[in-house]
Amino acid sequence: MNEETTTVPPVRHWPALDLTGVDFDPVLSELMREGPVTRIKLPNGEGWAWLVTRYDDVRLVTNDARFSRAEVVGRQVTRLAPHFIPAPGAMSFVDKPDHARLRRAVNAAFTTRGVERLRANAQETLEGLVDGMLRDGPPADLIERILAPFPITVICELMGVPATDRHTLHTWTQAILSSTQGAKASEQAKRDMELYFAKLIAERHGATGEDVTSLLGAAVGRGDITEEEAVALAGPIQIGGEAVTNNTGQMLFILLTRPELFDRLREEPELRPQALDELLRFIPHRNAVGLSRIATEDVEIRGVRIRKGDPVYVSYLAANRDPDVFPDPDRIDFERDPNPHLAFGHGPHYCVGAMLARLESELMVNTLLDRIPTLRLSVSADEVPWRRGALIRGPEALPVTW
Repeated sequence: MNEETTTVPPVRHWPALDLTGVDFDPVLSELMREGPVTRIKLPNGEGWAWLVTRYDDVRLVTNDARFSRAEVVGRQVTRLAPHFIPAPGAMSFVDKPDHARLRRAVNAAFTTRGVERLRANAQETLEGLVDGMLRDGPPADLIERILAPFPITVICELMGVPATDRHTLHTWTQAILSSTQGAKASEQAKRDMELYFAKLIAERHGATGEDVTSLLGAAVGRGDITEEEAVALAGPIQIGGEAVTNNTGQMLFILLTRPELFDRLREEPELRPQALDELLRFIPHRNAVGLSRIATEDVEIRGVRIRKGDPVYVSYLAANRDPDVFPDPDRIDFERDPNPHLAFGHGPHYCVGAMLARLESELMVNTLLDRIPTLRLSVSADEVPWRRGALIRGPEALPVTW
């Protein structure tokens, strides 16, 4: 037995935990302590995969052509959700140069200009939601009144989805992002959403609009991308738009359970952009890990040989708690500088909607701090219910009063 095979880390089982609050996943904590490169087995799929947790290594794997997303297609890689089977042509599962070609089709919607054009309407929508909540008086559920309807409205406007269809899209998204309804329900919702976008995009082949489905329709019309690629692009963008509800829910849970942080942001508005970055770094926004990659040749990371064909996961959550990059990483420090967090990923697959997600979180946090300065939880922190079986973590309800 050679030295290399004796030092291969053991395979750790990583169950789908229903965590509450913003507690860091205890299994991930153990894996981080065990070493920079470990091996994991998740509840679904087959076999095991490598897990990389250190900041520099996560950046390397996510930006290195030797680790391929396209190679995952057709393989039953160990994974968290039963239904997340990679679709050929989806932007999440293509490599360069196809990835850049697909991204170009929608880039205009996600530039600073593309996102900023939504600001005025988004703020107006938000003010209307807050007006309604204040008019009805306390207590209220912040998720139901603000944090769920606001991102749905914004992402549907960006996508070019008519207002009459928004509730349907929301229902499909919830089914896709949940593992409690079973793989069958999630797959059906995914198919329904794909059929919906196929029809919408087909109607917009000659479109000149700035919304995503118009951009996709025009790109198909020009022959830049295929119908299938356009549909595979639309779904994940729509779904990703609603992740803002859960992320901002976690941020507000932190602010409402640590009044000193809430008060500080209310009194020092100039600190808010930096504070948002720190909250994005800190929140454990997902369960376990996201999408894997496959090594296309042997690669050594920190003395560990990853062989050609091996699946590899990175943990952005772990990278954001790397003490070599973020001193005292488990502490929320609004003055942390620099703060090069990886909350939106890294490399070619960096979140296309990062700027939009930031804008929405910024608007919600600012508007609630400024308009309802006495906002507080109406129940104790441990009575706040959290989503079960969710891929993206967040409170199911945030009962508040003022």
